[in-house]
Amino acid sequence: MAFKIIAYGVEPYEEHLYGELNKYGYEVKLVNDLLTADNGDLAKGFDGVLLFVNCLADRANLKKFSDFGIKYVFTRTAGFNHIDLQAAADFGQKVARVPAYSPNAIAELAVSLGTSLSRSTVYTTGRTAQLNFQVTETMFSHEIRKSTVGIVGTGHIGCVEAELYKGLGAKLLGYDIFQSDFAKKLVEFKELDELLAESDIVSLHLPYFPGKNENFVGEDFISKMKDGAILVNTARGEIVDEAAVAKAIKSGKLGGFGADVLTDEARFFGKDFSNGQEFPDATIKELIELYPKVLITPHVAAMTDEAVSNMISTSYDNFNTAIKGEDLGRAEVQLPEPAAK
Repeated sequence: MAFKIIAYGVEPYEEHLYGELNKYGYEVKLVNDLLTADNGDLAKGFDGVLLFVNCLADRANLKKFSDFGIKYVFTRTAGFNHIDLQAAADFGQKVARVPAYSPNAIAELAVSLGTSLSRSTVYTTGRTAQLNFQVTETMFSHEIRKSTVGIVGTGHIGCVEAELYKGLGAKLLGYDIFQSDFAKKLVEFKELDELLAESDIVSLHLPYFPGKNENFVGEDFISKMKDGAILVNTARGEIVDEAAVAKAIKSGKLGGFGADVLTDEARFFGKDFSNGQEFPDATIKELIELYPKVLITPHVAAMTDEAVSNMISTSYDNFNTAIKGEDLGRAEVQLPEPAAK
């Protein structure tokens, strides 16, 4: 009998890949909606669950999966903060992820946001779209090859971004607790305060650890940045205090902010508020209204054919490895000890 997987958060335009990449012959059910408090029952009768970012894998849903006999709760993302790891440990479930589906996809968007803000591209094209071809002071900018880019978090994605900016001639600085030999070939490592003081563009590639590094970027962080610098976040929204960013944009301390992620983004990403429906966060709405100095994309960095294909194929490999009882290696998420009963 084929192993049965239910995959949540599958967009219609990527559905065909789940069949084309299914070399193990799994029986796969695709659900367009993300996992929520209301659709966990769809997993009844399945052996494994495959999640996406912003799926609600909380204790209630994991308990439901456990009652259904599901022992494999995997995510096709690198991050796993949407999964209650303590609950998974308590229910004896295995959690796996895709550690590196496409560093290029994330890095390319980070560079696109940084360079667009640096050259005021969106501001400029917005004016020509209105048939206004006058040149303004805002369009006067630095060349990237004369700029310093600071990368906070020099793992796979950070290093690819460094390579891309290096190709444009930028000076590269880096900050990370772990300084890999590969990263040392690309960036000059600095203490965080030094990096912030010297960088024209600061790009974030930090993992989010709930309860540990919320608002890592706040007023104090921003105050140490170069006046008029650009901040880019393609990591997780929770590491940035959006109110502090909005304040810094309005004061001119920050020259621009680009983000593919926002705090508690499941409230609005994937939804359409253009019809006048009330937006659920006044602070983030204020930030969005600072366009075009603020450029926000709805968590689409991984939406490339290469990245999505790698997410799916690696997830299928993860299930196959787990079913055979073999070591998942870097893909396995280390769980805490089960709570005492």
